[in-house]
Amino acid sequence: MLHDITIGQYFPLNSKVHKLDPRVKLFYTLVYIIMVFVCNNFVALFMTLLSVILLTIFSKIPFKTIFKSLKPIVLIILITSLLQIIYVKSGIVLIDWWKIKITSGGLLQALFMTIRVSLLIVMSSLFTYTTSPTAMTNGLDRLFAPLTKIGIDFNVVTMIMTIALRFIPTLIDEVDKIMSAQKSRGANFESGSLMKRTKMLIPLFVPLLFNSIKRAYDLAYAMTCRCYNGGKGRTTMNALKLRLSDYIMLVLSIAFIAGVILLNKYCGEYNAEFTFGITL
Repeated sequence: MLHDITIGQYFPLNSKVHKLDPRVKLFYTLVYIIMVFVCNNFVALFMTLLSVILLTIFSKIPFKTIFKSLKPIVLIILITSLLQIIYVKSGIVLIDWWKIKITSGGLLQALFMTIRVSLLIVMSSLFTYTTSPTAMTNGLDRLFAPLTKIGIDFNVVTMIMTIALRFIPTLIDEVDKIMSAQKSRGANFESGSLMKRTKMLIPLFVPLLFNSIKRAYDLAYAMTCRCYNGGKGRTTMNALKLRLSDYIMLVLSIAFIAGVILLNKYCGEYNAEFTFGITL
């Protein structure tokens, strides 16, 4: 399960999406997340699904890796879908047995929420897959640079966010190594009562916390030795500059927003009154 957590990882591939300006990718990611929440019918949602499929193809990221990013939240998606099926009573009754009533509206709402949550995770993962931590930091610094004029030092925030994303894969590998070491000493993390398994996590979190603090201290010491004092007066080796492909992506972002709004307006909300009922 630990190897299925891919958020924060960067895949250095030579694709058109990788070469886009990080500011443009961040802008499109934010636009995409907002539009996924704005969608109120399956036609608009299908448009967002098609968009993320095309981005995945152009990014050359394997679909296997994309599906792997969904594995850690499968349980959350299943629980959310089950609650939608049970508590949404709109539409035609499909199953009416004892105190359980399943309707077409509940099934559609569960499907709609499953696709929506999956698209949010996939798009967020694509952003980290195709953007290196250095490019992400430079993009955020340039994007929020105007905030420094009103006294907000956003450079510190971007550095914290970048370091957090950078060390997620490192901490996952650290947990895996500690678990392997504990298992070789007879530890069992998968059997026993809930209380027993909870106690078994203590030998896991103590060395993880110690190693994390040590790594943070070493990082702070290294940054101090390199005279890092925030973003004031800081320059970059590769200055960010928008290219033709970036402007095309911005135009596509605006077209994407317009498309979702128009589909919401002319297609309306999804309708659950189209199926038949089954009573047990």
